[in-house]
Amino acid sequence: MAELLEQVRAAREAGDYQRLTDLVPYARLLGMRLEPCRAQGGLCIRMPYREDLIGRPGSGSLHGGVLGAFLEHAAIMQILWHAESCCLPRIVNFHVDYLRRAGEAETHATVEIRRQGRRVANVHASAWQSDPDRPVAAARGHFLLAPPEGVSP
Repeated sequence: MAELLEQVRAAREAGDYQRLTDLVPYARLLGMRLEPCRAQGGLCIRMPYREDLIGRPGSGSLHGGVLGAFLEHAAIMQILWHAESCCLPRIVNFHVDYLRRAGEAETHATVEIRRQGRRVANVHASAWQSDPDRPVAAARGHFLLAPPEGVSP
């Protein structure tokens, strides 16, 4: 795990967003792309539309699990990019509100780290397709930033 955290630090120091995405297999599977988000000062995360991300054939709607996983991974990427942590963030809880249909378009997400202590980070994430003011889903969650009990960093 120390090697992985060192790779995260190296990607952050190099400003290489793609290297961070490449470290997480599921993020690679979704085709996630990270870029700086000037307005929020954080990351903007993109997931291109692909036919295999559709939930029910013929519906043209993204699978809810894919959308939830996209928001979850966006939150993890934001924490990894902006937080100095001695271990990988682990989910304490994560709640997704599905607000409207996510269709056949690229999906974007931004994540705000609302509060971060030494042990826990509280995040809020929002996903949209064509208009940031019309999100398709929103999520909130808590991530543990400390190593598991009895494990040294």
